[in-house]
Amino acid sequence: MSDAGRQSFTDKVGAAVKPDSEKTTTEHMGDKFHGKMDNAAGSMQPQGEKSYGQKVGDTFTGGHDATTNNNSSIVDKAKSALGMGDKH
Repeated sequence: MSDAGRQSFTDKVGAAVKPDSEKTTTEHMGDKFHGKMDNAAGSMQPQGEKSYGQKVGDTFTGGHDATTNNNSSIVDKAKSALGMGDKH
C-alpha cells in the first residue's frame, strides 16, 4: 500500500522486473517520470508520516533514504547483477 501521492509498490516492482530491452520508448519515459515524481514526493514527506509499507518500499526501490545517501536500491543492485541495469 502506498501513501497518497506516491507510486504503488506493485507499480514500482512491475516496472523494475520488466527488462529494459522489452520496454517501449514511452515506457522508459514513463518509468523515469514516475520514479522522479515518487522520489520527490518521498523526499518532501517526513519519515514520521510515512506508512510502514512506504518506508519498506522506499528502501527496496531506492526512495528517499537510499538516494539521499547516494546508494543504489536493492532492485538496482539485483538488476545490475543480472546484467539488466542501465547501460549508460
